[in-house]
Amino acid sequence: MEFEEFYKGPRGIAVKILNRIERTDSYLDKLLDVELKSDELNDLDKRFLTELTHGVVRWKTRLDFVIEQFCKNKFAMQDPNIRNAMRVALYQILFLSKIPHAAAVNEAVEFVKKIRGQKAANLVNAVLRNIIRNLNKLPTPDHETDPVQYLSIMYSHPSWMVKRWVERYGLYETEQLLSANNERPTIVVRANSLKTTADELVKLFEERGIRNTRSKYVENFIKVGHLSKIYNLDLFEMGYFSVQDESSGLVVKLLDPKPGEIVIDLCSAPGGKTTFIGELMKNQGKIIAVDKYEHRLNLVKQSCERLGVENVEFIPKDALEVDVEPADKVLVDAPCSGLGVIQKKPDIKWQRELSDIRNLAKTQIELLEKASKLVKNGGVIVYSTCTIEPEENIEVVKEFLSRHPEFKIEDARNYLPSDIVNEEGCMETYPHKHDMDGGFAVRLIKVG
Repeated sequence: MEFEEFYKGPRGIAVKILNRIERTDSYLDKLLDVELKSDELNDLDKRFLTELTHGVVRWKTRLDFVIEQFCKNKFAMQDPNIRNAMRVALYQILFLSKIPHAAAVNEAVEFVKKIRGQKAANLVNAVLRNIIRNLNKLPTPDHETDPVQYLSIMYSHPSWMVKRWVERYGLYETEQLLSANNERPTIVVRANSLKTTADELVKLFEERGIRNTRSKYVENFIKVGHLSKIYNLDLFEMGYFSVQDESSGLVVKLLDPKPGEIVIDLCSAPGGKTTFIGELMKNQGKIIAVDKYEHRLNLVKQSCERLGVENVEFIPKDALEVDVEPADKVLVDAPCSGLGVIQKKPDIKWQRELSDIRNLAKTQIELLEKASKLVKNGGVIVYSTCTIEPEENIEVVKEFLSRHPEFKIEDARNYLPSDIVNEEGCMETYPHKHDMDGGFAVRLIKVG
């Protein structure tokens, strides 16, 4: 890569990652993982790099709006290195109170000077220092004239997405949702009932000085805040817990797998739901874990080995081509737009288009059709997504039921707290209402 030797330290590497995202639509987490494995950064620098990259991607529209007000030379016309160096600096100025403004500016100026020369560095210096002088009176878009544009810029979400949500939820609730999406995500773990209990795990966390609170919605789930080195803990290596959001755990509670049953997980990787199913089944019965890609299925295998889940058969195959005997229960955790997990994956909001939502519904219906052939009479399908879009959720279910009168919805209140169940009897979670990922799940019984 051009100028590779200049991308040093957390700020320089952040610019490199942001350039790659702009140029290739690569996923933030994959690019970040590569850099975090390097020995060049210490733990503090790695946390700072994660903060900078996630922060800039999360707040990109708002950062750009502010810079554009002060940048006489059109900001969008600047070289990507200059744009992203300015974004990284402004993110620190606006959102990281512990970083001195001068440090944020100086690092950006020096970086740009090495890559683009003194003239470009002077521009960056002038714009950023002018913004700092005006921090108490930064311009904002007009809320009255165009509330959708206001929310889109101030909360940094694509305008098409904001428009949809305003039409569905109204201005106030949309603002709450956008705000929740921009929060730093809380890490939640699931105590592994094959090896420990939630009470025991809480004690072990407290012995290690890890602050935690119990989940209000799912037994065995514990919130541990923003703990950055969760995967390095001895307790993780020992298989005492998995990292899993409550909304994902609730899907498995809705499936209600029992010891001795046969359960098919049609879209198994990376394995959070598969292993939770195994824990609830107490290694009795059989889980058939399906994923199209063997390397992804290997992640599920590794998790099963770490956790002591032993009743899983792995099938590396496209879910639509699987041919096995009908099972008691089938989980269809369908590929989706992911618009319920923007808090954890801020880049997803910039990578999605409105057309994706409609296109994904076709695949989702096909998976439900396949599941209907793989479940016994009297058996259960749970269909779930990590999105809040009706076209991928209830509308897919209604389309399926219109073709399959032998299935009916069983009210999720029989298995889950009522405040996360909607009028149709489906699980529906939202970041701003339930302090967890947005998601959907429905329990379908094969009655005939």
